[in-house]
Amino acid sequence: MIAALLVNVLRLLLLPVSALRWAFAAPRGGYVVLEIDGRVVDLQPPRVRLALPWRRRKRAPLSVERVRELGKHLMRDPRPAGLLLRMRSVHAGPAVAASLRDALLEIRAGGKDIVAYLPMGADTTTLLLASAARAIVVGPETLVSPLGFAVEGRYVRRALEQVGVEPEVFAKGMYKNAGEVLVRDTMSAAQREQVGALLDGRLGDLTAALAQGRRVDRETAALWIDEAPFGAEQAVARGIVDAVAYEDELEHMLAAGSLPCATAAPRRAEIGAEDADRAPGGGARAAARHSKKCLVSADRYLGARRALSMTPVWPRPVLGVVEVHGAIVSRARFRGASLASEERLVASLRAARQNPRVQGVILHIDSPGGSALASDRIHHEVTRLAEVKPVVACLSNVAASGGYYVAAAAHAIVAQPQTITGSIGVVSARFALGPLLERLGVSTDVVKRGARADLFSPSRKLDAGERAVVERELDAIYAAFLRVVARGRRRPVEEIEPLAQGRVYSGADAQARGLVDMLGGFERALHELRQMIGPKAAAIEPAIVRASRYIPPPPLLPAPVPTLLQLLGLRGIAQEVALAVHCEGERVLAYCAEAGDLD
Repeated sequence: MIAALLVNVLRLLLLPVSALRWAFAAPRGGYVVLEIDGRVVDLQPPRVRLALPWRRRKRAPLSVERVRELGKHLMRDPRPAGLLLRMRSVHAGPAVAASLRDALLEIRAGGKDIVAYLPMGADTTTLLLASAARAIVVGPETLVSPLGFAVEGRYVRRALEQVGVEPEVFAKGMYKNAGEVLVRDTMSAAQREQVGALLDGRLGDLTAALAQGRRVDRETAALWIDEAPFGAEQAVARGIVDAVAYEDELEHMLAAGSLPCATAAPRRAEIGAEDADRAPGGGARAAARHSKKCLVSADRYLGARRALSMTPVWPRPVLGVVEVHGAIVSRARFRGASLASEERLVASLRAARQNPRVQGVILHIDSPGGSALASDRIHHEVTRLAEVKPVVACLSNVAASGGYYVAAAAHAIVAQPQTITGSIGVVSARFALGPLLERLGVSTDVVKRGARADLFSPSRKLDAGERAVVERELDAIYAAFLRVVARGRRRPVEEIEPLAQGRVYSGADAQARGLVDMLGGFERALHELRQMIGPKAAAIEPAIVRASRYIPPPPLLPAPVPTLLQLLGLRGIAQEVALAVHCEGERVLAYCAEAGDLD
């Protein structure tokens, strides 16, 4: 409280300076520039309050939350004409990209112009986002490549056989694919079916977005995808983009108001002396001077706006956000991978339940699942939380298997149409290293007391009786998973079982089958949570909830094997190796990224 008072006193003293800064934060008729270069996430990551001076601070990823905040200020501010998106590269999952595009469309619907500048050209995701803009400009000599989506599976059965490793995979659900890369040479028919359905949905959304944004029919947009890639000039001729320009030329065009768009005949943008003389700015030099004043960075614009706000003195109610990001594990053995640790999540959920300031909770899930034991314990804490406070699950890029298990306890589930969800099933895998050890000249001799004392030994395969024990255990876990989903969806198990079988669905297909309640992103989940709480929640803002007690982070150790596998393109195998390290001896509820990763 004292710190907040001191901060507010300081801001009051600096208020004239802050007001002057805000007055010049955005030129009238100019554009606020939003840089997108790298990873994009749903929620703003926490700020590092204390950084060592000799360590270079990593640049935080752009968040959809920040873009929405920027949009709210822009739509209330009559001075800027709109937003200039400068996109060099975009690394975003399908649901995050859809949420970001929705945020941009809201800004346009609020009366602000959006221009997208792609200096490095456009791939599928970049063009999907740029289609929300009024006009698209690409850099000279670049490629415009809306190629669509493809999935490649890497199957390592023969490689394991050559080195003498014999995998044993147990799976419940005909679509449960997490182990098939170890025991097959090609994609199974079931996997091909579910991946094909996901790709159909993604392609349909891309086609619809290009058709809507570029104001063409779907057949034309589909033809663009099938005939891509295009050179910059060819893309202009086709109407995929509006102009080709260097960055300084773009600034002149914005200043002169001469930028073409999808509603006008596309043309090559060339700002020569003759064009500049006709510009409203009055000549090339005048346009150049004016262009320098018409652009302001989003960081500077938001910084000036935030300087005018006061810090709350008294603790206020919040809408809690608990993040389930990465593979679910009982306890993280080392850092270096994106992991959702049961230890930290249970502590965070308990903190949200016990804190009277937290009025309700959004469970933000971006996870392919993981440990069955950890998923069940997290689900139990979500159930306890839901008994006393409203809980909404917001599914991001992936909320499959254990990720969906955790979500099932929420009062409502929200997902984007492109979210990968479902995969209600269980899998177990082990490796028998006996042949490899024999080739290396290593012999194994065992002394045991108990018929199955060496059940988990990697030196041999399981016998028929032991396989039956594992199968029985997996049957029990699968039945528990079905009961969890049936209870959460308020439907009988008999209705859920045909939807399970380890199959993954897009968010749109999951909603059609009753596994998801509504489509949308974090804002939709926030709206739903406020509706559950009542009118008093309209002014309550979200805040990320983390463990109230200190839990030391795991040691930072290298993970050379997963890293090497990822470099070789075996991302799914890398995920399985990481889960094997963190979930040793546990059954997993996991969706394999290798044969279904659509990011």
